[in-house]
Amino acid sequence: MNFKITAFLLVFSMGIVSAQQKKWTLLEVVEYAVENNLTIEQFELDLQNAQIDKSDAIGGFLPNLNGSVSTSGNTGLSFDPTTQEPVTTTILTANGGLTSSLTLFDGLRNIHRLNRAKLNALANQYRLDNLKDDIRLSVANAYLQIVSNKETLKVLEAQYEVTSQDLKRTEELISAGVLPEGDLLEIEATAANLEQQIVNTENQVLISRISLAQLLQITDYENFDVVEPDYEVPPSDVLNYTPKEIFAKALTFRNDIKFSQSNIDLAIKDLEIAKGALYPTLGAFFNYNTRYSDQKRFDNITGELYAESFGNQLWMNDGISYGAQLSIPIFNGFGVRNNIARSKIGVAKAELQFEQDKLDLETSINQAYVDVKSFAKAYEAARKTLDARRLAYDYSRARYEVGLLNAFDFSQAQARVDNAEAELIRTKYDYLFRLKVLEFYFGLPIKLD
Repeated sequence: MNFKITAFLLVFSMGIVSAQQKKWTLLEVVEYAVENNLTIEQFELDLQNAQIDKSDAIGGFLPNLNGSVSTSGNTGLSFDPTTQEPVTTTILTANGGLTSSLTLFDGLRNIHRLNRAKLNALANQYRLDNLKDDIRLSVANAYLQIVSNKETLKVLEAQYEVTSQDLKRTEELISAGVLPEGDLLEIEATAANLEQQIVNTENQVLISRISLAQLLQITDYENFDVVEPDYEVPPSDVLNYTPKEIFAKALTFRNDIKFSQSNIDLAIKDLEIAKGALYPTLGAFFNYNTRYSDQKRFDNITGELYAESFGNQLWMNDGISYGAQLSIPIFNGFGVRNNIARSKIGVAKAELQFEQDKLDLETSINQAYVDVKSFAKAYEAARKTLDARRLAYDYSRARYEVGLLNAFDFSQAQARVDNAEAELIRTKYDYLFRLKVLEFYFGLPIKLD
């Protein structure tokens, strides 16, 4: 029994540790960010409001219908509303009715309002999708920063292991009389410097993890981590296209461009709505009313007073009114004219903003294209430099072990290798991220598989 309990507790605790040590992939963090970002949730509420506005615009085509009921009591001289005769007693009366009206024509403003509401809902969808695109890029950049820092940390730890072995080898060479004792201090200084770099890089890993967790709005920083794949620079066909070709394709699907274009359409609808105020407005109305009084009536035949029932009074005292109303705008203190002028300015501003947004997009694509080209060259140069530094280090090591090179020069050779490896990692992930940005402009999803 004790063995079963112990085994159960062991499996249960291993499950808890496994859950705490979950490591996120790039796809997981991107999807989680899109689903849980507070700004996205706010934009989604704006989209819901826009859809409600569309429902309001549809309701503008329908007749309204309202009912009313009132009751009152009067003491003294008053008029019976059912007979219009004066009475000098306490009287209780009630009135009720239904009223309906319908706009038949208002300069097509109801149609323009409906179309504008549809456009506004679409514009809010574009704005929401554009925000999701921005978040995907931000999360991908933060994710790659963690991976880059972790890869740098692994390199430093490996270099420290090599330096530790060099330290032992130096002690052996000093004991054999091949090297002077002073060379040991130089190697120890190199090891201490690597220890300091390891500590700094561990802090950078932690800070980058916290930064990504904050983007995801995850507060459990200690247990948040990402997978550590060794990303290689993938082949890409995007550089086979010119910046103009990439820009031309981006114009067809980019949500920020669609949002900017929809703002022009909205401004045009606002102008059409403003112009609609120049036309007459035609409406129809219908009213149904009835009333009740608690006063008794005189029967001319029998000569007696009697009380008419509530239902009969409602039937006997009801009435219907209906008709149409035409309102013709003549002068409204320049209000209509000024609203039209403002709407025209709104259209012009939206068109200018659209051109500016296209220009900004083209500039961003050109910059991204140049960045990819330059960082590709920098990455290739860093790779060649590292190969050369490693060969030089191997040569220096061979000379150091036979006493033909002092510890200072040997440490410098090691430092040059360290710097070359750090530069290779930096340029690798700089190039990788900028390549993904350019592919994103071309319509390719963010993935590193």
